[in-house]
Amino acid sequence: MSATERTGAWSGEALPHWPENTVRNLLGTGLVTDPTRAALHDRLERSTVAEPRFLSPEAFVTLRAVCERLIPQPERGDEGAVDIAGEIDCNLANGKGNGWRYASMPPDGEAYRAGLRGIDEAAQAMFGGRFRGLDPARQDAVLGAMQAGAAPGPTWVTMAAGRFFGELLVLATESYYAHPFAQEEIGYAGMADAAGWRAVGLDEREAHEPAPLDRTADGPDPSTTGQATG
Repeated sequence: MSATERTGAWSGEALPHWPENTVRNLLGTGLVTDPTRAALHDRLERSTVAEPRFLSPEAFVTLRAVCERLIPQPERGDEGAVDIAGEIDCNLANGKGNGWRYASMPPDGEAYRAGLRGIDEAAQAMFGGRFRGLDPARQDAVLGAMQAGAAPGPTWVTMAAGRFFGELLVLATESYYAHPFAQEEIGYAGMADAAGWRAVGLDEREAHEPAPLDRTADGPDPSTTGQATG
């Protein structure tokens, strides 16, 4: 899945492409509050996690392999990829969660340790090897079985595979789109809210909000729509 494929589909063949560095340029303006600027700079400057703080090394390798299938980033390469697995491990180590959980699920840390072990159990039962060593099609088959609540293995006897898959997918998505690189690929500028918003009508855009560089022939023309009105 490429960056443009993650932005969603417009009508026709071509998908929108957004200007580069939009979020990074906004960080140097007064449109972003100091706490938000600090948080986004931290995400930009953070190194890829090599040694997990919470998960075991084996579980962390499994998590990284899973994240690479849930949100592939082939266009970024190893150096520019958003470290989704590292962010998840950091949140677990810091006890950072969303403040609630399903009654049928254990606490986050326990759930992730068990769930990642269960992914390898399912991979072993289905294809005779650990998840990290499977080809992409078989990895997707394991994740599909989890999503359907049909993953084999002793872990999934006591914990719902489908529920864990949903929790993992949500956290991976949140971790990805919290990063400025991902925000830039969808034209997001919601962090630039220090001055409030005036262009709030349909197809209106603040002057600092990026417009897509291309659309399909039957899509709206970015030069005539989505402009700030005041």
